[in-house]
Amino acid sequence: MEAKKIYELIENRILAGNNIDTLKTLPDRSINCCITSPPYYGLRDYGTDEQIGLEPTPDEYIKRLVEVFREVKRVLKDDGTLWVVIADSYAGSGKSRVANPECVKNSLQRNNKGLIGKSAVTKTGRGDCKPKDLIGIPWMLAFALRADGWYLRQDLIWQKSNPMPESVTDRCTKNHEYIFLLSKSAKYYFNNKAIREPCSEANIKDFMKRKTLDNKGKGKSSYEEVRPDLCRSRNAYMPADFMRNKRSVWTVATECLKTEHHASFPQKLILPCILSGCPENGIVLDPFMGSGTTAVAAINNYRKYIGCELNKEYIKIAERRIKKETGLRNEY
Repeated sequence: MEAKKIYELIENRILAGNNIDTLKTLPDRSINCCITSPPYYGLRDYGTDEQIGLEPTPDEYIKRLVEVFREVKRVLKDDGTLWVVIADSYAGSGKSRVANPECVKNSLQRNNKGLIGKSAVTKTGRGDCKPKDLIGIPWMLAFALRADGWYLRQDLIWQKSNPMPESVTDRCTKNHEYIFLLSKSAKYYFNNKAIREPCSEANIKDFMKRKTLDNKGKGKSSYEEVRPDLCRSRNAYMPADFMRNKRSVWTVATECLKTEHHASFPQKLILPCILSGCPENGIVLDPFMGSGTTAVAAINNYRKYIGCELNKEYIKIAERRIKKETGLRNEY
């Protein structure tokens, strides 16, 4: 069967099984954009064989993710992008409740304290990861993907307006995660106009102040004539519609889904990724589909989706949610 025909059969579908195996069923250069959030290191046990996130060491965790995204890179079109939402983990002492495997297994929700103990961390061979250290998982992954051939284009900050409280007294409560934008090629599809945002009141106020020259203008009629080095034209300094490029810190509240899946990013968070990274009628891939947020956001914004999910129960959750929130029925 031709690759195109195979592809048409699996649009708007969640593929069950190990994501590397299921990704191999997709033809080369068939996906426009990948938006995903892999299981965070040492934070949660999904109760499924072959799951990613509970490797003995951070290095092994990163290695497995690189292998997954290598397959993602193959199926992406040459102008495709990859958006990865990921958080960090702390090295534990191995003395707390989370050192007990049964406690870890039964845990539904964890914060960024992490579940790994001292013995696991000291096996990394890095020599710089001690109990209580912030491991640096996001940047370990970003640099590993860059070394594997991806273009590391930007680190975006997801600022949570309603972060999970922490009882720590020797550091600040953490309220951010990373979103990494990576591309397959140096030139790639990115619709910046689709995600422009209103200029802030401070920006506009500053512009109007600079526009008013009074006696400091020394007879000049415009700010451009006074400081052409800073402002070659009025439009370059402040667009006429008072809209600007989207900034790199995105403030979005977390969402709590009433499902058995306890790790879902909000639709509002990935909407800019979809609008800027995938053209209408294009295909969005999520190799860690989970509760189906990427699929719902894609369909509701005139894109198609393909997902991969290891946990069969989560597939059922995602399919029910997709049908309820988009009206799209998945039929095999």
